[in-house]
Amino acid sequence: MKKSSLLLVSAAAALALSLPAKAGESSLLVFDWAGFEVEGLYQAYKDKYGDAPTYSFYGDDDEAYQKIASGFKADVAHPCSQMVSKYRDAGLIEPWDPAKIPALADIDPKYLDSPIFKDDKGVWFIPTDWGAAAIAYNPEEVPAEDVASLQVFVNPKYQGRISLPNSSDDVWSLAYLATGVTDWTKVTDEQFAAAAAWLREAHKNVLSYWADPAEQAQTMASGEVLISWSWNDGVTALRNENYPVAFQREAKEGSATFFCGYVNLKDGPGDEARAYDFMNSWLRPEAARALVDNIGYGHSSLKAMETIPLEEQVTAGIGPVKAPILPQVPNDPQQREKQLAEFEKIKAGF
Repeated sequence: MKKSSLLLVSAAAALALSLPAKAGESSLLVFDWAGFEVEGLYQAYKDKYGDAPTYSFYGDDDEAYQKIASGFKADVAHPCSQMVSKYRDAGLIEPWDPAKIPALADIDPKYLDSPIFKDDKGVWFIPTDWGAAAIAYNPEEVPAEDVASLQVFVNPKYQGRISLPNSSDDVWSLAYLATGVTDWTKVTDEQFAAAAAWLREAHKNVLSYWADPAEQAQTMASGEVLISWSWNDGVTALRNENYPVAFQREAKEGSATFFCGYVNLKDGPGDEARAYDFMNSWLRPEAARALVDNIGYGHSSLKAMETIPLEEQVTAGIGPVKAPILPQVPNDPQQREKQLAEFEKIKAGF
């Protein structure tokens, strides 16, 4: 692929995010993050039905929730862990039947260790993938010592050369880490205020808030952005096209991790059996290779991750690190809404 292809990917992703999609009576409509339409993930599904699922895309968890809550119909959606309680509380999802998903037993137990995800009514959330939020940077322009600390985001040297995700959860994970917090389930008012003040300082350096990894990768490929708070997939896209990029997960203040998965939406327009076949395809051990190579994320299945050598995990940014980690696990819904409202003010310059 030519280097200009990232520009095409970004444009295609923007178009995909804006297009509606419909599922026929016997098809499957997957409401998913842009970039997850990877054939290796749904290969067993395609082998059985002869076609791919229908996809509709989004770039942000809150955007996805609002669309579903407003009446958009799909069969399955792909939220991250901190959103599941919101879907449950709103009555938008129903539990999965574990008997129809044999590989559920292979999922690392830590990803289901919450009554929000699994209770006596069933399994409400099937964790499938996890990644990191850390510093992506151009090593040809940015010295390694500059990204040894998260304070690089407030360094005036990089004013106008920084991007952040247009995602409240991710920017708050950055701000909490930068101000010494690694557990966002126990945030005090003082810690929240300190993180908000730090974000306002970082905002002065921000060129753009990226909506999806394709957009983030394009701004780094163009040279406009030198440093970004990034997920693995933007870094993977740049590496796959030989752009200079490094992923710093060991800043002295640390980095964040997150995990995501699929929920079974109520009153989906498609065939319920196809939803289960889609999940069974995702949980095959072979899916880990497609996930790592195309997106750079780790798989929730222990058997699947056994197929990926440790050195490849480290390169992808999903290996062990020697630095603090803030896990983006479910936190207080009221605190999350408070963060979301404050983030909107900060982006608006207030």
